[in-house]
Amino acid sequence: MLYTILQIIAFQALFLLVYDLFLKRETFFNCNRAYLMLTSILSLILPFVKFSTLKTMTTKDMVIHLPEVFIGAKAPTVYEVQTAELAGIVLEQPQTPIWRIIAYTGIVIATLIFLVKIINLYWVKYKNPKRWKGNVLIVSLIKSATAYSFFNTIFLGERISETEKSTIYEHELVHIKELHTLDLLFFEVLRIIFWFNPLVYIYQNRIKELHEYIADAKAVKQSGISEYYKSLLNQVLDVNQASFTNAFFNSSLIKKRIVMLQKSKSKQLHLIKYALLIPMVFGMLIYTSTEVRAQEKTTEQEQVSDQELTEAELVEKYRNKILEMKKNGATFFEISDYAGMDGKSEERYIPSKTRYLKFKAYMQYIADGMIKRKTEDGTLSQSHKDTAELMSMDTFASYQEFRDFKNTKEEKERWEANTDDGVLKLFVEDTANKTEEETKRYNALLKQLENDAYFNKLVVTDGRSTLVLDSYISAEGEEVIKDEIVEIPFTVVEESPTTVECKDLERNEDRKDCLSMLVNKHISENFNTSVGDNLSPGRKRVFVQFKIDSDGTVKEIMARAPSPMLEEEAKRVIATLPQFIPGKQKGEIVVVPFSIPIVFEVASKAEPKKE
Repeated sequence: MLYTILQIIAFQALFLLVYDLFLKRETFFNCNRAYLMLTSILSLILPFVKFSTLKTMTTKDMVIHLPEVFIGAKAPTVYEVQTAELAGIVLEQPQTPIWRIIAYTGIVIATLIFLVKIINLYWVKYKNPKRWKGNVLIVSLIKSATAYSFFNTIFLGERISETEKSTIYEHELVHIKELHTLDLLFFEVLRIIFWFNPLVYIYQNRIKELHEYIADAKAVKQSGISEYYKSLLNQVLDVNQASFTNAFFNSSLIKKRIVMLQKSKSKQLHLIKYALLIPMVFGMLIYTSTEVRAQEKTTEQEQVSDQELTEAELVEKYRNKILEMKKNGATFFEISDYAGMDGKSEERYIPSKTRYLKFKAYMQYIADGMIKRKTEDGTLSQSHKDTAELMSMDTFASYQEFRDFKNTKEEKERWEANTDDGVLKLFVEDTANKTEEETKRYNALLKQLENDAYFNKLVVTDGRSTLVLDSYISAEGEEVIKDEIVEIPFTVVEESPTTVECKDLERNEDRKDCLSMLVNKHISENFNTSVGDNLSPGRKRVFVQFKIDSDGTVKEIMARAPSPMLEEEAKRVIATLPQFIPGKQKGEIVVVPFSIPIVFEVASKAEPKKE
């Protein structure tokens, strides 16, 4: 929200700068009015407009993250565990942050000030004598020499001479016919919402100037220029202060109005200046559209950083992020969505590593919150402590161990048997190529989904991709299935880069798996493990990035590691990768960046090195 407000202010500043530098001195008053009104509206809309076509103009890079390559390390083992099902834990809603309180308070005060002005205006209208002249209501202000208009009402001070009243009437009549009050009320609304933004006040002042120039240009034709100058210069300035009325006597504007009346008409050629609006708006659209890509790159960089952290460090990072969200006023539901509790986690049999670790951080956060609340209200008991301990405990030693557990036959059967949420579940070896037995079970579940009102969804997964059927209707000769692909790995790149060995595989998914296997095998076989002789024992992580160019060659190799020797060795190995067949997106060859973490296990000096 704050970022959007800053964008609005930045766009308004740019629009006003162009107006003051290039357009303000021109006599195209109606064009200037249209410019100010249009740009003030555009500044509110553009931050929310994001065109995907402009987004794709910035880059064609598609990023693929390859799995970790373990060098000198053993795979973790599986052990039996019990999981605790916890319910009834409710977090308190966070307090509203101070900046929102200040913003809302300002809006309330600005609204009250506006209402006071309106009430005062109608009170003046009520207590003074008035008469109709056609469709215009003229209010005679007792003991006053001021003049202004509001919608179809003209307020004229009784101290104004009859001759000058005629001139002023023609001037204010222009304001009424041109609907200038609507412009000012629009900016009054903006002043209420953006009371803290000085540019809104500048916008309103600029539009009031234009209103006077427009009215002067038309009214002077009725009374003559000498009489008009006299009306401007000889009046005692008793000015109405309502910011949404068009005042005839405004001391700060009189000099500008006289100068503008004396100015020659601008040449038609100068209208080309308004074309400046086109590149400005286009540039803003590019900015708002491509900032999504910048945010995606930031996310990718965060993922790169995440791959260099241990799982315990990642859990702590996600927990700190949740605490930061709460501090900044995020709602309970926003925090839950961040942690992956958005209702989609159940549709994926094996959650991603990030979702799994975020859930662990979330459970720690809930456990800590429960202990804190119970301690503060004096109701903390041993059962609460036990519950919090269960919520915070590490059920699995690692994410890999969790995956191994989920791939056991017993766990797959337990997952399928759990239909308490009205969701039917089926685990298959390959969602795209079911066996005869799996097809029979699938059809039986479809029939159950159709006939039993309790069930509302069928989830079919092979642990890699998931198919969700949320409605099924069969009839004689007719079958309708509504399906939604929830998640398929590497769906961004339609045809990933591949090799001669992998290119003949039919499925793109198989080609990706083949590519990943070959790259990992190449690194494992060619990585010089002797570089670890001078390193301290323990696990070393090397993060490598490279790109497969449009001609299939490897380029732009970068590496980060705790040791320069590891970085250089990683770059050397990647540089020796064979020629690739480039990737394609929508039939067009693209450059595809890859990221791959290498985990190098340095054995202690007393132990032989494992390879």
